[in-house]
Amino acid sequence: MSQPSLSLVDTDPAELAVDAIVIGLHSQPDEGGALLPAAGAESIAAAFDGKLTSTLALLGASGAPGEVTKLATLGTIAAPLVVAVGLGDEPSGSAPEPETLRRGTGAAVRALAGSATVALALPLPDDEDAPSVLRAILEGALLGSYKFAGYKTKPQPNRREPVSALQVHVPDAADPAAAAEVTRAEVVARAVRLTRDWVNTPPNSLRPPQFADAVVAAAEGTGLQVEVLDFDELQAGGYGGIVAVGQGSEAPPRLVKLTYVPEGVESPKRVALVGKGITFDTGGISIKPAAGMWEMKSDMAGAAAVGATMLAVAALKPRVAVSAYLAMAENMPSGTAYRPGDVITMFNGKRVEVFNTDAEGRMVLADAIARACADGTDYVFEASTLTGGQVIALGKRIAGLMGSEAATELVRKAGDEVGEPAWPMPLPDEVRKGMESDIADICQTNANLDRAGHMLQGGVFLREFVAEGVEWAHIDIAGPSYHTGEATGYWTKGGTGVPIRTLLTVIDQLG
Repeated sequence: MSQPSLSLVDTDPAELAVDAIVIGLHSQPDEGGALLPAAGAESIAAAFDGKLTSTLALLGASGAPGEVTKLATLGTIAAPLVVAVGLGDEPSGSAPEPETLRRGTGAAVRALAGSATVALALPLPDDEDAPSVLRAILEGALLGSYKFAGYKTKPQPNRREPVSALQVHVPDAADPAAAAEVTRAEVVARAVRLTRDWVNTPPNSLRPPQFADAVVAAAEGTGLQVEVLDFDELQAGGYGGIVAVGQGSEAPPRLVKLTYVPEGVESPKRVALVGKGITFDTGGISIKPAAGMWEMKSDMAGAAAVGATMLAVAALKPRVAVSAYLAMAENMPSGTAYRPGDVITMFNGKRVEVFNTDAEGRMVLADAIARACADGTDYVFEASTLTGGQVIALGKRIAGLMGSEAATELVRKAGDEVGEPAWPMPLPDEVRKGMESDIADICQTNANLDRAGHMLQGGVFLREFVAEGVEWAHIDIAGPSYHTGEATGYWTKGGTGVPIRTLLTVIDQLG
């Protein structure tokens, strides 16, 4: 689905001739739960002669965050429909938290599918927080309108197309700073939506060669340098982990490298992004249970996010040199699959004893991380759907975060800022001791097949392939990369695009 057009307006919201206008609604616990129109809705509330909130209350509105209530205006204002989205309790500051606005805007715009043009009259502060609040509203609107095109062969009689045009009310539509936020939001949302498309694509349509081709096609004309290694080149280059995982499939593995070099910047900081691109994960010889295995089409979400991040980098042009390494393979059981008990020589020369072929992500990532370090970098930020242990420990919304102190703190702060939280986890010595091998440099998992600290085992293993002096962060997005429930906020069912906005914020901060 195409992305909606986005524009700024400073016309009185009550006079905007659109299909629907979105306003914010607060609850007031100290006033017995009475409703309060949020800033930005003043002229609309006035047009209803003080009856707007009482009417919304009759329709069941409570002001709870993300709650959407629709009210026909019957000619009271120019738009035929007012949509009130709950923003929670009346804020003590000048505006609600950006993530509250981001989720509320996404919910409202998604609920307006079938409307052509929608205007947003939501609270914007007039202080230093204005850019981050506007950015949240813009991102929420564009991401909340996402819908995967799908593969249905018959027209759906009740299908409502997503909103095609969005207008955001601001104090001054000609403000260059606000216009810059629009441009950025369009670039970022396009990257997130593309990632969602890739993650939602069926695995028979996006095997490693097709995935690599899709990334190369998307990078065409962006100015990014592109390198693709096929199976023979990977084998000749010593990428033992990627080769081992991919050799069980008739669809051979790929390593895609994308490179951005800023113009006119002398000795820029160097950032490497690494993404796990397992286009489908059966577990290999250590095969997974059948229940829920279909979700393993999303095991390439890290590579999808990293690849799309690079497209945004090419458009935003930060003052940082950024390279991305997308390790793509399909983990299948066959006569050529790698086995428990194998010893694999990795790109950096270390030898790994394999105990579980379903711990394949760390194998391909280790090669990609080692290659990134060999090419030369100051930072490595890696994203992967690595372990079920992340979901057990932190749930479906919070990523696991491991690595060096400086890099993990950058990611943590950026994630908090953009609504993609990540929680720092330790890398204990005893976990590393449990991965000692009798015959190789390290075991791929705990030598006693103990799943205790499973998420931490992944981080400990990957640390072995980070060069000395390189700041690094491993972001385990097993939960937040794929949303299995009903749509909520600006997340729709399926791929989410996490952690693109975090990575872009980190790159901005390093520039």
